[in-house]
Amino acid sequence: MTELLAQVDLNRLPRHIAIIMDGNGRWAKERGEDRVYGHYEGVVSVREIVDICGEIGIGHLTLYAFSAENWNRPKAEVDALMELLVNTIRKEVNDLHKNNVKLHVIGDFASLPPMAQKEMGEAMEITAMNTGLNLILALSYSSRQEIVLAARKLADMVVTGTLQPQDIDETLFTRCLDTALFPDPELMIRTSGESRISNFLLFQLAYAELYFTPVHWPDFRKEHLLNALLDYQGRERRFGKTSEQIKNSTTPDV
Repeated sequence: MTELLAQVDLNRLPRHIAIIMDGNGRWAKERGEDRVYGHYEGVVSVREIVDICGEIGIGHLTLYAFSAENWNRPKAEVDALMELLVNTIRKEVNDLHKNNVKLHVIGDFASLPPMAQKEMGEAMEITAMNTGLNLILALSYSSRQEIVLAARKLADMVVTGTLQPQDIDETLFTRCLDTALFPDPELMIRTSGESRISNFLLFQLAYAELYFTPVHWPDFRKEHLLNALLDYQGRERRFGKTSEQIKNSTTPDV
């Protein structure tokens, strides 16, 4: 991994990486195990990716941990996922704090079981003053719902007379999203071979580079993330401009 890390330009890292952690269930089934086993093994990958992001200086890492649609899965699996969430946060919070990681949650926090809310709330309090990696967990998250709620906030402001419709722009809309405090992701990774976004950060991913890998999440390790970063750094990010404009620009490409 040392040789691979040496190839990564640490001065051209994305400020924000978002990951759809897919394939836990498929990974478990391939081994003749229950789907829940895959979720437990996926925690190891989370730990590794959080570690490497902190080590190399990534500012923000968003993990799609549980979507709003995931509530429709079998009750036994949902219950196991919530129990895993509670136990993982309880075990990992001290290490997160020691490593200067600041924990955040986006999504419908109130829909989580009381114990999950308690553990997450306490973990966020413990890490609130940390200044290293911002670890953002998307829990009970739906990007469409997030966008609807942002539109509703703006509509309420118009109704109360505190905002004029013509003053609504992308900047103001962004401030109403769950991710208002964070820069948009420059790199989105999805594991396990699926090539779709699945209702994840639809507004925020407008200019993100998308990276899809066949590796199931429980097998995703530091070297896989470094390969994704190398792929990212090999791309030309134009934001609507031509290649010639980018080459002649004095602004560093991120």
